[in-house]
Amino acid sequence: MVSKFKSHPWHGIDQPDNFPTEVLAFIEIIPADTVKYEIDKGSGYLKIDRPQKFSNQVPALYGFIPKTFCGKSIAHFSKDDGSIKGDGDPLDILVLTERVISHGDILVSAIPIGGFTMLDRNEADDKIIAVMKNDDVYGKYKNISELPLGIINRLKHYFLTYKQMPNETSLVEIGNLYESDVALQIINASRYDYDTEILKF
Repeated sequence: MVSKFKSHPWHGIDQPDNFPTEVLAFIEIIPADTVKYEIDKGSGYLKIDRPQKFSNQVPALYGFIPKTFCGKSIAHFSKDDGSIKGDGDPLDILVLTERVISHGDILVSAIPIGGFTMLDRNEADDKIIAVMKNDDVYGKYKNISELPLGIINRLKHYFLTYKQMPNETSLVEIGNLYESDVALQIINASRYDYDTEILKF
């Protein structure tokens, strides 16, 4: 049955049958944006979070994977001593494509190829790296280790500096890179957190 109303991007978007090998990502911001947009969890509409600081611009399509949540299981992957927690948001994803996408607030079919752990103020905030499905340039990559080092460094640099003011110490800590097999485990863990920590309400 076709809904007469717009689905909530976090809760109302169904994932494909071969999830998490393929995911449907909701894109909030694109590389051309000079403002950071973020989903309003209550209404499902995009809102302005803040202007991008300085010249920082996200180096890929950036958003989240619907029906995921960074809770206890995601925190466990980052550090297994109970000292941190998940950041309480959907699992973030960056989607690489050669195509110029003119705006966010869209759904993109993506293939996860890896990711990296990230702690932001002692909260687990993993970033999944994916390629757009059937992309002519990036579609050939199956693991993050196959990407040119410059692309990986660009992604890391953005997150190490996107909140940092001059003469401040970064509050963000990037941990290990992981390949597609671990990325799929992380996505499954975030789906488990969604089912047990969000749907239970």
